[in-house]
Amino acid sequence: MWIPITLAAATFQILRTARQHDLKRVLDVVPAGFVRYAYGFPLAVLASVVTFVVLRAELPHPPARFWPIIAGAGVAQILGTVALLHSFRMRDFAVGTVYAKTEVIIVAVVSAVALGESLAPLGWISAVVCVIGVAWLAAPDRIADVLRLAADPAALMGVLAALGFALAATGIRAAANTLDGPTWNRALLTLTVMLGIQTLVNGAQLAATDRAGLRAVATSWRLAFPVGVLSIAGSACWAVAVTLTDATRVRTLGQIEIVFAFVISAVWLRERHTRVEYLASTIVLLGIVGVVAFG
Repeated sequence: MWIPITLAAATFQILRTARQHDLKRVLDVVPAGFVRYAYGFPLAVLASVVTFVVLRAELPHPPARFWPIIAGAGVAQILGTVALLHSFRMRDFAVGTVYAKTEVIIVAVVSAVALGESLAPLGWISAVVCVIGVAWLAAPDRIADVLRLAADPAALMGVLAALGFALAATGIRAAANTLDGPTWNRALLTLTVMLGIQTLVNGAQLAATDRAGLRAVATSWRLAFPVGVLSIAGSACWAVAVTLTDATRVRTLGQIEIVFAFVISAVWLRERHTRVEYLASTIVLLGIVGVVAFG
């Protein structure tokens, strides 16, 4: 079940990203990022009320260790997003994307160390292949330049973003695994708590540094609400997927999002692409298949 759920998560994520482009007309970068928490959290609360109150599903009882784990995961995701945005501003999209996609390797390492969920040898090789393919696809004509800029501040910010996202994915799985009960109940409670923490932390930061941006998030609800819906749908799928299986497999399969974007660009938008880009997307898919099959 984790495979179709992860594919759904990747689909929701790319649709959310597409809708977020509309927000650029009315919101700055940080408030636009806050939309996913501000509008996603109420929807998560609504889903929790329906699940645990209306349907009377069993409410998991979090142990003490659950709270610091999920709080750390939520903050790590916020910091990862901020680092990625800084990477884009310092250099460009390609450099930031390439180094942020090292998340796959970092998730594998963190999962192996913290959770004892290590990939098989062929799985590690496949994960590296996937990262190479993503890097090549993100910068098909500049991969040598991207590698040359490994010590560039933008590249370091990209790696910090990858670390934040890796810690978040691993933390969500670790927190959900401290709970008892059905997968959906554990994933939903974990997601709702994390979104609540993120809303408080990011909202407090905006209240202190950008009150105008915070007000704009509220007044732009017509554009922001669909982003919130897609965000909560994607986050719920990610949470369920990493509850079902190890985070490395989920995050590697999730890299198919960049291939989805490539296909949409070629088929729907009729944009032309090079042989190198087709080859790179094939390498990504081979890496994904390898981790799923042999990891």
